[in-house]
Amino acid sequence: MTTATASLAGRTVLRVGYGALQLERLHDRRGEAVALLRRAVELGVDHVDTAEFYGFGFANAVIREALRPEDNVLVVTKVGADPNPGGRVPLRLAQRPEQLRASVEDNLRSLGVDRLAVVNLRRLDTGPGLRPEGDQVVDLDDQLAVMTALRDEGKIGAIGLSSVTLDGLRHALPAGIVCVQNAYSLVSRDDEDMLQLCAAAGIAWVPFFPLGGAFPGLPKATDEPAVHAVAESLGATPSQVGLAWLLHHAPNVLLIPGTANAAHLEANIAVSEITLDAATLATLDAIESRSNDVPIG
Repeated sequence: MTTATASLAGRTVLRVGYGALQLERLHDRRGEAVALLRRAVELGVDHVDTAEFYGFGFANAVIREALRPEDNVLVVTKVGADPNPGGRVPLRLAQRPEQLRASVEDNLRSLGVDRLAVVNLRRLDTGPGLRPEGDQVVDLDDQLAVMTALRDEGKIGAIGLSSVTLDGLRHALPAGIVCVQNAYSLVSRDDEDMLQLCAAAGIAWVPFFPLGGAFPGLPKATDEPAVHAVAESLGATPSQVGLAWLLHHAPNVLLIPGTANAAHLEANIAVSEITLDAATLATLDAIESRSNDVPIG
């Protein structure tokens, strides 16, 4: 059995939280979106991950409406991209220091708070996704300077990094990094050294695409015969097995699976109750890891 909680930015939170990206699917059913988030809180979720560019502000608006101060939910947001309605890719890069500051202000406004507890700086150095070009190629030190200034001003509480390399994380450690969000899953374990560095440094590891396969051509944990066999033996779903492996793999892993469906929400939260014995873990660990470092866009 894994421990049920881990540390993030000095807070103890349940290891299974909620990622708000999928709330966008309920854009025309705002009441359902609010009810889904309230249900997550009822089930114990105390860590929600969001961004202003999720649903062009819709996710933040739902969080603002659904969450109450007494819920004591740690809301983590991110900067480095802005909404781009109508674009071929629905977001545009916003990596320059003045854009990072503007994005923090946007998140403060849409969430209706005067301080963001944790803000992830979304770099674009690794993993699947867009790559910076032109004036969006910005030195990490310049970005950390504005992020630490915002922290000193009290507008953000703590700084995280996303889509960062191992060298980038090492370079940023003196700034006081509290979490790393990289694409990482049972079938894409390129960042094992970074995960171990985070564990040693007390930094939360919050993988996105935790089951792989978010883009065509990327490996999916749920395509693996061994994952299906384990799921059948445990009476679980393949998705639950892929998520449970992450919780067992390292104690500093926090999950933020997203869904727009209440039943899926309950299934995701139940992952923390799944126990994988040594033989099962050995079977899953033997699955081949394949790179997910695929530029998109």
